[in-house]
Amino acid sequence: MSKIVVVGAVAGGATVASQIRRLDKESEIIVFEKDRDMSFANCALPYYIGNVVTSRELVLEATPEQFYDSKQIKVKPYHEVTAVNTTENRINVYDRKAKQSYSVEYDKLILSPGCSANQLNLNSSISFTLRNMEDTDAIYQFIEDHHVQNALIIGAGYISLEVLDNLYERNIQPTLIHRSEHVNKLMDSDMNQPIFEEMDKRDISYYLNEEVIKVDGNDIHFKSGEVKKFDLIIEGVGVQPNSAFLQSSKIQLDAHGYIPVNDKFQTNISNVYALGDIITSHYRHVDFPAHVPLAWGAHRGASIIAEQIAGNNNIQFKGYLGSNIVKFFDYTFASVGVSPSELTHFNYKMVEVYQNDHAGYYPNNHKLHLCVYFDSNNRQILRAAAVGKSGVDKRIDVLSMAMMHQSTIDDLTDFEVAYAPPYSRPKDIINMIGYKARNL
Repeated sequence: MSKIVVVGAVAGGATVASQIRRLDKESEIIVFEKDRDMSFANCALPYYIGNVVTSRELVLEATPEQFYDSKQIKVKPYHEVTAVNTTENRINVYDRKAKQSYSVEYDKLILSPGCSANQLNLNSSISFTLRNMEDTDAIYQFIEDHHVQNALIIGAGYISLEVLDNLYERNIQPTLIHRSEHVNKLMDSDMNQPIFEEMDKRDISYYLNEEVIKVDGNDIHFKSGEVKKFDLIIEGVGVQPNSAFLQSSKIQLDAHGYIPVNDKFQTNISNVYALGDIITSHYRHVDFPAHVPLAWGAHRGASIIAEQIAGNNNIQFKGYLGSNIVKFFDYTFASVGVSPSELTHFNYKMVEVYQNDHAGYYPNNHKLHLCVYFDSNNRQILRAAAVGKSGVDKRIDVLSMAMMHQSTIDDLTDFEVAYAPPYSRPKDIINMIGYKARNL
């Protein structure tokens, strides 16, 4: 029997602890979480704030008591790991409630501390970030207590877009401000135009190449000199890894503070593993490093770590494809593969098609826009991106599977679509990408 210590109790940490217990009924497993809650559905937070998800219990999936009763795993909230000594296999823990520190030994250590939201230091009681359940509860309660009518969303990543969408659904008038013109950076810039069209359609104001420089009560001062009043500010300006506690350890960090791992999710220390938003790894379909802080990778990492610890040395991580998707009002934006900025490292060509998502004569038809990038030398797919009102997820998932098996752009002509008029066309948009690429 060994002692397994996990740092972090959200998606990666709670899942890896649970997966280890599934395979190992004997070992002692302790999970330390510096915040209040464990095992909450992080992706559900904007939808709960918008009252789309109406029950808080649906978001908070487990409590420490429930986790122990069902799995005999100890979860200690408000316990922050402050240092790691890999020579002595020992961690230092600070009990935030008791305000005292102590040390814990381990045989295996698993790091899933996640990231923290960047803040603009606005020093304002109306400004919030959204990263965990405590943030969510604070925002929700503030909206209720102050009868919020309008809100300023700072930043234009997919979390900010989801928050804006959901506040609007709650009848709170949102405004978007972003310091550049490039919103939703996981998508190609020219595919993001529907974001602005959807905001225009709903009379939602947005400011590009603009910044907040000061908050005075409810008066928000912009860099341009304009002053606007808002009841609420949500900051969505990126994240930083929670790795400061590792600076004094022998665990390797990259220049940005993330933890590189191998295909077993091991760090440079063999009995220390890491997973979730904190790690860097590699892509599956190309030889290129990858940082993909999304839910699928955390859950896949949890399964592989558990099997490795249980003795299955054959199972290894094959890499990320970077699949991602976001809903913004009536549109869906999704992509898979290397990011737009990473394309510059490859010699590539691009082919794009606009086509109805199903047979033109069938009702409720909508245009799909699909772009696929492929290597000019071996013609393997590097990246795909799609935007539309329906059918986007289906096409990106198909292309993800194609990339998983090193398919070329020409292989897409052989994709056999499940065709009926409500669902597709005899030659699907994926087929058309393949046919069009034959001319390149």
